[in-house]
Amino acid sequence: MSAEHPVRRLNAEVARKIAAGEVIDRPNAIVRELMDNAIDSGADSVQVEVDAGGIEKVRVVDDGSGMTKEDLSSCARPHATSKITTETDLLRLTTLGFRGEALSSIAAVCRLSVASGTWKMRASVTEDHIIEPASPVSGTIVQAEGLFENFPARRLFLKRPASEMLMCRTTFIEKTLPRPDIAFTFTADGERRITLERGVPLRTRFVQATGQSENESLFYEVSGNDGCEKPDWSFTVVIGEPAVSRSNKKDIYIFVNGRRIAEYSLVQAVEYGGQGYFPNGTFPVAALFVTMNPELVDFNIHPAKKEARFKDLSGLHHGVSTAVRDFFHQYTLKTMTKENAQDRIKIALPELDLHTDVQSSDGIEKYEIQQEDARSLFFSGRTGTKTAAETYRQESSSYSTGQKEYTAKEAAYTIAHHDDNVQPLADAALSESSPLPFRFIGSALGTFLIAEKDDTLYIIDKHAAHERILYNRIMEDQGKTQTLLVPYEITTENEADDIYLSGIQEELTRIGFKTINRGGGKWEISSIPERWQGTETDLYHALLDKRLDPDEVISSIAATSACKAAVKDGGYLDDDTAARLVEKTFALPDPHCPHGRPVWTTITRAQLFALVKRT
Repeated sequence: MSAEHPVRRLNAEVARKIAAGEVIDRPNAIVRELMDNAIDSGADSVQVEVDAGGIEKVRVVDDGSGMTKEDLSSCARPHATSKITTETDLLRLTTLGFRGEALSSIAAVCRLSVASGTWKMRASVTEDHIIEPASPVSGTIVQAEGLFENFPARRLFLKRPASEMLMCRTTFIEKTLPRPDIAFTFTADGERRITLERGVPLRTRFVQATGQSENESLFYEVSGNDGCEKPDWSFTVVIGEPAVSRSNKKDIYIFVNGRRIAEYSLVQAVEYGGQGYFPNGTFPVAALFVTMNPELVDFNIHPAKKEARFKDLSGLHHGVSTAVRDFFHQYTLKTMTKENAQDRIKIALPELDLHTDVQSSDGIEKYEIQQEDARSLFFSGRTGTKTAAETYRQESSSYSTGQKEYTAKEAAYTIAHHDDNVQPLADAALSESSPLPFRFIGSALGTFLIAEKDDTLYIIDKHAAHERILYNRIMEDQGKTQTLLVPYEITTENEADDIYLSGIQEELTRIGFKTINRGGGKWEISSIPERWQGTETDLYHALLDKRLDPDEVISSIAATSACKAAVKDGGYLDDDTAARLVEKTFALPDPHCPHGRPVWTTITRAQLFALVKRT
C-alpha cells in the first residue's frame, strides 16, 4: 500500500457493523434469526410481532427452555453460542442456529432486549449487556427496535414499511412450514394476520400457511427414503393435483433439515416427477421436506443459510422424481372410476368383456393390468393381431354424427394402422353394426371438436387428443426401428455428457436409437424409432439439455414426436375424420396430452341451464 493509504485495523464498532451487515440486511433477517432460536429452544408456541414492517420493532415470544442469567450476560457477544463447541460440530448440525452471530449482529444495528426467567438484558452499540431484574417470563422474549438507527446509510435502502412487512411475513411462513408440531402467530402493527395451530398434518400446515386458494383436499403427501434400514435421507412432498398449477416455479419450496434453501436440482426433481401431468408451461405447487444425515450436508456456506452443499444428491433426486411420478400415475388411475374405465375400453374393444375384472376387489391395480392388455390389443393392428375392420365390423350399418348420416364404410378409420394421420380406410371389409356411443356435433374455432355424450358436452382439443393417441402408439411400438441413410451425429460438450449417454445407451437401443460412441465426444445414431418425427437437433436437446433419467428419456422423445406429428391448431378435419378422432379420444386410458394438458373439458346440461338462468 502507498503511504497515502496504509493498512489499518478497523475499530471494533465499524468491524462489527460490517459483519452484522452480512447477517442483518433488513427486518425479515431479524425475524429469520429470532425464529430459528425460538424453534431451537423446544417451544410449543412462537409469536412474532412486527411494527412498521419490522423497521421500528420485531418481537418474538416463545415458551421454550428459556435462558439463565449467565446466558443473558454473554448471549449478544460475537460468536456466542450454545449449539456448537468445536469445528467438527459444523459437520453434524442438528439446530437451525449455530454460528452465534444472530444476537450480536442484531445488537450492532438495533436496540436489543432479551427477557427470560426473572432477568432482562439490554444491548446495543451504546449499551453492553446491561442485566436487570424483570417480571417472570416463561420461555424467552426477544425484541429488536430501531433498525439501522445508528447506521443511517443502511436505513435509506430499506423499502416502505408495507413492503418490509410482506418480506417479514414470507420469512415467517417459510419458518412455519416444516414444523406443524409448533403453534405460530404473526401480528403486524397490532393486528393478528396469521394463526397456525399445532399438531396438524404437514399438508394442512402447508395449505394454511401459504394461503393457497385451492382446497386442502386437492393436496397430497408423498414420502420416500433411500431404502436402507437406517436411511441417510428421507423426504415428504406435499404436492397439489394437476388441477393445481402455476405459471412459474415460485411455489415449489425446498426444505432440508428444517431450513428452506435454494437448490435447483431438487426443484428440478419435483418438476421432472410431474412432467406429463401438468398443462404445458405450468408447474406444480409443492413443498419438499428432506431429512438428511447432518454429515452429508453443509449449511455453513452462506451468511443467511439460504444455500447448502451436499456430498451427493443423485440418489435423493432420483428418489423424489420417481416418487412424484409414481404418485401421479396412480392418481390418474384412481380418478378414473371403474364405470368410466369399463366404458372407455369397451369403446375401443367392443368384443372384450371386462365387466368382471373391472368390478373386482383389486380396484385400481386390477384395472391397470386390464388397461395394458386392452391397449396392447388396441394398438397391435399393424402386426396383424387385430385389424381396424375386425374391430368395427360395420359394413352396411349407418349412424348419426350430428348433421348427416354416414355409412360405416365411409367412416372406418385406421385405429391400429401405420398411418397416424387419421385417414379413411375406404376399402376396409366391414360387417355388423356398431353405432358410435356419442353424437358428434362438429368443429369449432379451428381448434376444438364438440361431441355430446350422457347429457354432457365434450369440448375436445383436437391437437392434444391426437398427440396423446400418437404418444400411446409410439410407447407401444418401442424397439421398432428404421435405419438412417445418413446417420445423426451428436457432439458432446464435456465428459459428463459422454458419461450420461453411456449410461443410457442400453435404454436408447431398446427404444430404437442405435448409438455408437466414436470417441472424442462424437456419437453416431445409425437408426431411430420407426415413428420418430424429430430432427438431429431435437434428439440432442431431448438427451442433453434436459438430462432426464434413462426411464424418462423414452417418454420425452415420444412426447416430442407425437407433438410434431399431431394435427395442428387450425388444421382442417372433415367430419368423418373428426368423428373417428373423437371416438379414439373417448377410448384413451388417460385423457391428458403427454405434456399434461387436459384433452377435453366438459359442460353438463345442468351447468348450461344455470348459465342461461333456466330452471
